Amino acid sequence: MRYLAIDLGDRRTGVACGDDILRLPAPIEVIDASNREVLLARIGKLVNEYGPDALVVGLPVNMDGTEGPRAKMARDFAQECSTRFSIGFEMQDERLTSFAAEFSLNQSGRTHAQKKKLRDALAACEVLKDFFQRTANEPPRG
Repeated sequence: MRYLAIDLGDRRTGVACGDDILRLPAPIEVIDASNREVLLARIGKLVNEYGPDALVVGLPVNMDGTEGPRAKMARDFAQECSTRFSIGFEMQDERLTSFAAEFSLNQSGRTHAQKKKLRDALAACEVLKDFFQRTANEPPRG
């Protein structure tokens, strides 16, 4: 199965893709949109372009494992995408994914501006990587 991972943000949303055969996430882009309709329209284009079987949406869980308002927002967004694009979705705990993306970028030698353009897409890669690790013992679906 092919997956499109989404790291939802207030202004910037990272997107990555990968499949359950290779289990190697790749960054696609950072969508710079605070308007929900603009964001959904761009995700719709990416769904059409990449043809994923499901979305993996980052779930912002608190460090103590509880869910707050941001988690509800992410779940609502995933459900809206699922309905709008007729695609299934999985939620994936995104704790420390931004930290892991930042750590990778700090090792890259890129400028601050270059890092900013990639950070959220790399966080989406981390979400997808964590999803693949969590589902590693499950047989490929499809």
